[in-house]
Amino acid sequence: MTKRLVVLVSGRGSNLQSILAACRSGQIPDTQVVAVISNRPAARALELAMAAGIPALTVDHRDYGSRTDFDAALQQQIDEYAPDIVALAGFMRQLTPTFVQRYEGKLLNVHPSLLPAFPGLHTHAQALQQGVCWHGASVHFVTAKLDAGPIIIQAAVAVLPTDDEQSLATRVLDAEHRIYPQALAWLVSGRVTYAAGRTQWRDPPQTATRTAIAPSLESSP
Repeated sequence: MTKRLVVLVSGRGSNLQSILAACRSGQIPDTQVVAVISNRPAARALELAMAAGIPALTVDHRDYGSRTDFDAALQQQIDEYAPDIVALAGFMRQLTPTFVQRYEGKLLNVHPSLLPAFPGLHTHAQALQQGVCWHGASVHFVTAKLDAGPIIIQAAVAVLPTDDEQSLATRVLDAEHRIYPQALAWLVSGRVTYAAGRTQWRDPPQTATRTAIAPSLESSP
């Protein structure tokens, strides 16, 4: 049976593009993006969805007086599409525990750092300020605590002496595009699940596959 995927966005939609391409190619098997929902009416990602013939909807957070009210409206919109998976792809809103609990185990996010390092915003600036040798991206299950859910896959990106925020961000984003479809493929196939607050594996991939050195990502069965 084809899995139904709803993608939540706020910006230009580059991770959405990688997900759509992976669905078309079969990298994410038997999966259809059934709706793209943004909290920002002007998000370019909505244009990508429309061009692909996918319902593109807006639930503008500015129309609601509280995060609770916004999340309730967003949940109602999502549930109309009966998703098997909800993917946050550059969705820049912190979600309430009630919302997260509703989609527990099928709500994923990609974050531009090697979590648990640098949760929240401005991760590239933090990495440069701290002088780390490695930065990167993480795909994780979403839990009530911000950017603290169990990790599915990470990609490490070397920090170069010549890097500024933009150059580092560009390479990290490329890594995101590679690992997010892989994480979704594992979830769709049932190879990875969420239980008892942890990532659970059936036939776990090798560590080298789960922690890729960008820009290369090892193939996995």
